[in-house]
Amino acid sequence: MQTVKLNNGVEMPVLGFGVYQVANGAECEKAVSEAIEVGYRMFDTAQSYGNEEAVGNVIKNSGIPRDEFFLVTKIWISNAGEEKAAASIKESLKKLQTEYIDLLLIHQPFGDYYGTYRAMERANKDYRARAIGVSNFYPDRFIDLAHFCEIPPAINQVETHVFQQQKTAREIMKKYNTRIMAWGPFAEGRNNMFKNETLVSIGEKYNKSSAQVALRFLTQEDVIVIPKSVKKERMEQNFNIFDFELTPEEMDKIRLLDTGKSLFFSHYDPETVEMIINLVR
Repeated sequence: MQTVKLNNGVEMPVLGFGVYQVANGAECEKAVSEAIEVGYRMFDTAQSYGNEEAVGNVIKNSGIPRDEFFLVTKIWISNAGEEKAAASIKESLKKLQTEYIDLLLIHQPFGDYYGTYRAMERANKDYRARAIGVSNFYPDRFIDLAHFCEIPPAINQVETHVFQQQKTAREIMKKYNTRIMAWGPFAEGRNNMFKNETLVSIGEKYNKSSAQVALRFLTQEDVIVIPKSVKKERMEQNFNIFDFELTPEEMDKIRLLDTGKSLFFSHYDPETVEMIINLVR
């Protein structure tokens, strides 16, 4: 598996497995078990997903040494603030059945995320989190936090796919040596992505699917990806994207698919912000 070096020297896989919207319990454990069989070693979960324990169970019982895995989890809004965040980190460690988290993120830029980040910095210093960062932080809030925090974020996990390539955000992240990590790398199939003519035609050249082309494009753009599927054959497809390389001309064609807009939501929209915040009331 190809890796990238984060701003604190930690090596992180460029491809992992996401478990968002994978039900807690048997379904999640089955998906993670099959992903491990395929070869995945990075798993992305979150406190709000309700499946940290399922992920932890499978990894604990896999027979594979812990240090071969890269675990990512995120602190939810209800645990914002230094004290609550610190307590939630302990709870996540317990559920994941591990002494450390490889990458710990703030899930959303709401509530006392400055206090949350201080708790994460403490966890990093105490070796309970090897790397820390944020998720869904748009450039304005990212710059504010990155400027005033002690430990620069290693990762910003944001919506990133061929239709929303985060070109401006990626340039800003580079200034802080922060890596972009993509959630929704397939845009959940929106814009008819899996049948997109550009992706399909390029894929035919390499005997690859449009999904594989989309993932390969992102990794060649230095974006870390965490595709999700509960079907093993799709897991295998998503994993096998390093045996071909897109040409500069093909990369340019895919860059033209960028709309520069979210296909899901905007944190600049007051109604969206109220909706997210009301989830914890």
